[in-house]
Amino acid sequence: MAGTGREMTTVPDSKAIDEAEMEARLHGICFKTGPPRRIGVELEWLMYDPHDPAQPIEAARLEAAVTALRGLGLASALTFEPGGQLELSSLPADSLTACVESAAADLVLVRALLAELGLAIAGHGHDPWRPPRRILTTPRYDSMETYFNRRGPAGRSMMCNTASVQVCVDAGQEEPGPLGLGRRWRLAHLLGAVLTAAFANSPLREGRPTGFRSTRQALWAAMDPGRTLAPPDDRDPRTAWTGYVLDAPVMAIRDDGTPWAVPDGLTFRQWARTGLPRPPTQDDLDFHVSTLFPPIRPRGHLELRMIDAQSGDDGWIVPLAVTVALFDDPEAAETVYRVVKPLAETAGARPAPCNPLWMTATRDALTDPELRNTAVACFATALEALPRIGASPAVVSAVADFADRYVARGRCPADDLLAPLPGKEERS
Repeated sequence: MAGTGREMTTVPDSKAIDEAEMEARLHGICFKTGPPRRIGVELEWLMYDPHDPAQPIEAARLEAAVTALRGLGLASALTFEPGGQLELSSLPADSLTACVESAAADLVLVRALLAELGLAIAGHGHDPWRPPRRILTTPRYDSMETYFNRRGPAGRSMMCNTASVQVCVDAGQEEPGPLGLGRRWRLAHLLGAVLTAAFANSPLREGRPTGFRSTRQALWAAMDPGRTLAPPDDRDPRTAWTGYVLDAPVMAIRDDGTPWAVPDGLTFRQWARTGLPRPPTQDDLDFHVSTLFPPIRPRGHLELRMIDAQSGDDGWIVPLAVTVALFDDPEAAETVYRVVKPLAETAGARPAPCNPLWMTATRDALTDPELRNTAVACFATALEALPRIGASPAVVSAVADFADRYVARGRCPADDLLAPLPGKEERS
């Protein structure tokens, strides 16, 4: 979820559009095809006081930190999530090396400034210390909280207590083959479960185990099937996504007043057909799309949203490198598709992240033999591909170290928090 704090608070001045125009717009903007060449990464972090991580940061202190951070002149876009999580969204890069170097340079500046203020950022998929507390008070997040509260506590925890590494890759080319759009769409929905398991890093809530190695992913599965499940991945991606968007429930109908209307059970298609309480516009459709959170979200490119935030200064580099290698190197893409294709039988007919494959990845991670064996093959394929796409020796070494420490042993970063390795410090 991209929390900008800059969403519109009034109805945009745009004309109403009908259902056919909506379908045409979704077909046109959600999958920009061509040979894959650009990548990006969105890094979410929990902000905390290293002297007392369990205490919330006071509003005035957080506001001062936000103001200071906005003055850094970062290359990445800097935004904040409802609970005060910090997000850096890199510019699209033409290579893995360029993406890593740009984001890493920004993180050095962010960490140094926060240290001067007595604060720090931590890479956990779910806040292991604090209960959810919303800090941003905008019409978007007011409406979102109202909407999710009708369905239980999972939505509020997602808004305020979760963080991720979101990897963005091009949608692919129209032509069939290992870099084709249809193949990449299907690959994302199977490989996504492997990435969930390998990088699971959120087993705790308020200091206690939750029973999931990725509590963050468990929240996504629980909070609202109408906007967090994946569209069918066995159909044309454009057709699947268009139907998904129009049949998803409307979170909010914006107007000049506050609070915005939060309908109950109204799909966007129904809103378009009835025109009540007012006809929807193109800007309403774009806003609606921004409130949908499936594990793979098309935004012209493909946004892979299932990876927990990673610990350490450069832990985020490993999921970025592995994902890019497996999607954008043609040989690796062909190999990994054959590796993950048998997982479709385990997944069954239910969509991600609520099918058996994804739920096993969320709960058991790589202790599951099938996921472990698949992950071993995926990492081996990535390690072969990384030099071909120009990855630096340091990046290749980081991926190899992660594979040795975790994947080969059937472990994931969450296991460090549940049972730290002897002689190893628990990472924050």
